[in-house]
Amino acid sequence: MARRPTDPRAAAEAAFKSATTPKRMEEAKSAIPQAKEMVSLRIDRDVLERFQEDGPGWQERMNAALRAAAGL
Repeated sequence: MARRPTDPRAAAEAAFKSATTPKRMEEAKSAIPQAKEMVSLRIDRDVLERFQEDGPGWQERMNAALRAAAGL
């Protein structure tokens, strides 16, 4: 009788998935505090130009403005 899983690859993938998939959304948020997430967002050209006109760091400035607008 074999003591190995019937399919080692499937067992490894299942172990990886269970180790990397958060059980609850709160766990995902607390796992990496202040983590940034890449998103695609459509913004009016004039708004984008306003944030970019001060040079590098415009993404951080936009993030700060969005946080303030959201009351965070």
